[in-house]
Amino acid sequence: TPNSKLISTANIDEVHKGAAQIATVLKNDKIEYYDIKITHLEKQEKMSTKGITFEVTDEDLLNKTNGIIQGMSGSPIIQDNKLIGAVTHVVTNDVRKGYGLYIEFMLNITEQL
Repeated sequence: TPNSKLISTANIDEVHKGAAQIATVLKNDKIEYYDIKITHLEKQEKMSTKGITFEVTDEDLLNKTNGIIQGMSGSPIIQDNKLIGAVTHVVTNDVRKGYGLYIEFMLNITEQL
């Protein structure tokens, strides 16, 4: 699309706790960016869908959805202007928290199969 831009990807060693964003669409096909805080990282040797643990800190997103909702799976996670992963799960007893999969594993999926 005309407004598309390229983004670099991060390897697992570049990902760190702290500020990040998720990019998601809530309505009208408009991509919006929301602040999250990465709270825990599993330094993995093989793929797991819960390698990144995060919490939504963006008040706008919390006001709109209360946290991670159905349909956000696959939303990109961005940190330091690099794609680090994608949303995979919500923490069922606290929808402000979620999990993500490292992009490094997504790019090397054929090696994992």
